[in-house]
Amino acid sequence: MYPELNGMVAVVTGGSRGIGAATARAFAAEGARVAVIGRDEAALDRVAGETGGVGVAADVTDLAAVESARLRIEDELGPAGVLCAFAGGGIARPGPTAAMTEREWRSVLDGNLTATFLTLKAFLPGMQERKAGSVVTMSSSAGRLPTNLPGGGGRELGNAWGAPVAYEAAKAGVQALTRHAAAEAGRDGVRVNCVAPGTIRTERTERFMPPDTQAAVAASHPLARLGEPGDVAAAALFLASSQSAWLTGLTLDVTGGRVML
Repeated sequence: MYPELNGMVAVVTGGSRGIGAATARAFAAEGARVAVIGRDEAALDRVAGETGGVGVAADVTDLAAVESARLRIEDELGPAGVLCAFAGGGIARPGPTAAMTEREWRSVLDGNLTATFLTLKAFLPGMQERKAGSVVTMSSSAGRLPTNLPGGGGRELGNAWGAPVAYEAAKAGVQALTRHAAAEAGRDGVRVNCVAPGTIRTERTERFMPPDTQAAVAASHPLARLGEPGDVAAAALFLASSQSAWLTGLTLDVTGGRVML
């Protein structure tokens, strides 16, 4: 579908499983040379084997580690033409804002927003120098709507508080970071866009969300189903391709109609 991606180097952080792994496979199917970055070496090796690409173990909350990963990828595959900054992490319990600990707040902000910033810091300058490139960042529907409100998503999960406030703030921050980077890099021929998925049927969802809860959440979406990792991967392909050549600074809600802005 996207012949211009054939032979292009596509880097996917958080690429060892779930949405990241599906995105890596989707780019490989278009002929891209894929590099996946993550922490789980065994999972990275599996995805790299499936895509014919390179797996690089790195902590994307550590700038030195991200820079080292970039240098290895450039040495083995060449400079990145596409960057999907999809890694996310951190540990925090849902609950009132004032009940969140400082450690939880910093953990989630670092695992999501700081990780995205450091990934852009490492890869974006090279794209600007080459006057070409496409970046796709990862937000969430939680960055659009407070999940502790009726209809926000938390109550359907059996949790009166929804997502932790730090997660909502981090994902909203990713959207702001995306817009800022897009405004900076546009004149250098680099586009920066964002995907904001709703509830996706990943391995983690299958493990922690009971079937009856999955059914209730699916029913809350106008399209009456949960998203699949491939739904987000397809959006990333589109945003990375020349088919979206006049789109930048955009947040694309991949939510089955749950978010309409």
